[in-house]
Amino acid sequence: RQVHRAGTPKFHKRGYIQTYQTSCLYSAKVIVPTMRNGSVRLSDARHLQLPKLGHLRFKGLPPRILDQADDIRIGTTTISMDAVGHYFVSLQMGSEHPFVAKQRVTKSKVGIDLNLDNFLTDSNGQVIANPRYYRMIKGKLAKAQRKLSRRARRAKKSQRRLSASKNYQKQRLLVAKLQFKVANQRKNFLHHVSTALIKNHDLVVAEELRSKNMLRN
Repeated sequence: RQVHRAGTPKFHKRGYIQTYQTSCLYSAKVIVPTMRNGSVRLSDARHLQLPKLGHLRFKGLPPRILDQADDIRIGTTTISMDAVGHYFVSLQMGSEHPFVAKQRVTKSKVGIDLNLDNFLTDSNGQVIANPRYYRMIKGKLAKAQRKLSRRARRAKKSQRRLSASKNYQKQRLLVAKLQFKVANQRKNFLHHVSTALIKNHDLVVAEELRSKNMLRN
């Protein structure tokens, strides 16, 4: 079976971060809608059928979702591309059964305080340091951005569009990858901290504050 026969999506809107949506439709002949019989459907554990795009290879779907494929229906599907050029498919799913198991009761509660010296301090005295991922590449990123600005000025002086300037696009991709790396590091850090808090405590209390106002003072 041929894969990617329709090619990659071509977005008409200008910009480097783009998305479009499509709906999963089920014919009248379908008695029980599942992930395998709609216009958006799983061909197998590694291939997805999408309208207009055809047969695509993918990865990242949790095994528990594949095990429940016959009990899950697909709604809106979003295809997106980030500034680095990575493609993502987001599926809105519905089911009569829960997707995750209920967490055990720990009979524990904790309060957290966000501050500037570290990331947070909880009511038990535990301190979580701020990893400061941006500071690690701040110099490298600034140098790459200055180079990007120079190439933009050269393209403008030569009356060339930035989209047609190969040197500019090559440097833009390098800057985007550096920013993408920091964003992923921050998300990974936040996911680990929040997951640990939720799994170990039944109640987590945090004050409502804005970090921008703290920085001003």
